[in-house]
Amino acid sequence: MDVALVALVVLWWALIVYAVLGGADFGAGFWDLFAVGQSAKKQHQLINHALGPVWEANHVWLIFLIVGLFNVFPSAFYALSIALFFPFTIVLIGIVLRGSAFVYRYYALDESGLFARIWSRVFSATSVITPFFLGLSAAAVASGKLISSNGVPQANYLAAYFSPFALVIGVMAVALCATLAAIYLVVEARDTENDEALTESYRMKALIMGAITAVLGALGLLLSISEAPTIWQGMLTRAIPVVVATMLIGLATAITLFRRSYRIARILIIAETAFLLGSWGLSQYPYIIPPFYTIANSANEPTVIKVLLIGIVCGLVILLPSLYYLFSVFKLPYPIPGLRRSEQARQTQERKKNEMVHPS
Repeated sequence: MDVALVALVVLWWALIVYAVLGGADFGAGFWDLFAVGQSAKKQHQLINHALGPVWEANHVWLIFLIVGLFNVFPSAFYALSIALFFPFTIVLIGIVLRGSAFVYRYYALDESGLFARIWSRVFSATSVITPFFLGLSAAAVASGKLISSNGVPQANYLAAYFSPFALVIGVMAVALCATLAAIYLVVEARDTENDEALTESYRMKALIMGAITAVLGALGLLLSISEAPTIWQGMLTRAIPVVVATMLIGLATAITLFRRSYRIARILIIAETAFLLGSWGLSQYPYIIPPFYTIANSANEPTVIKVLLIGIVCGLVILLPSLYYLFSVFKLPYPIPGLRRSEQARQTQERKKNEMVHPS
């Protein structure tokens, strides 16, 4: 097998992992924006406790993807860095502001004060804006309107961001993130809070957002007939088994939510996200950026790619056990016997606040 294709598969898996972990991260911010009513405080606390220990680790996969793309497909990376400068700048600002807001809000001395409320709104707003522009960028690439037939970014490439197809996919990206987060939070609410009302609330949110995601996906597929013909043709040919599998897994996810099999639903939504992104990759193959940059004409020297793949294997030997240790420590239902994780997190937060008010 061509080493460039192997490297592309590895990078695509990194994209899937980022979508599954980072997407749920963004989705939690989406639900934080709509946390209202008597249970608003409980919802904020649940989201804080779910994200607090692990949210910083999710962007490792985005960095991995960017560095890998730069080294494996440098000419395509060059074209994307120009054509996607506008949306990627918004994404970068969103990620930085979102991370800062989460920290400032989490350690606010008064959780209901003006300072905490402002940063909470910044966190929530950037959690919506960032995945929207990521979806917008993906749709613009898939449309084939960013790059001319000779590989030069189009003079009017900004129009590709705001086509109906791109806008629908952007909103779909937000909806998918919200669905991921809702299902994750269902499990979190049941296992750590043992709160039936909160669990049921997120179950209904997951069902609603899952349905919205499905409708937007179908609409995006119809719009691709005229606005992304490469994707449409690929979906009807080599990617059709994956497309059908995605639909069936989505249906199975809804059924498991109705049956309240939450852990199975979590596995299925991860699989659905992987198959969804896989169908995009297969339908666009062999293009990196339609209609000019392919795997063959944009790949680096095979020797360079082989060295990079060796480096990736060595890096994953360190990275994967580290991530497993991180998640196993902070995501076990009962890290200390007899003490729920939510209670432990609240005690830790109170202790830190007391240390800030009364330093030793």
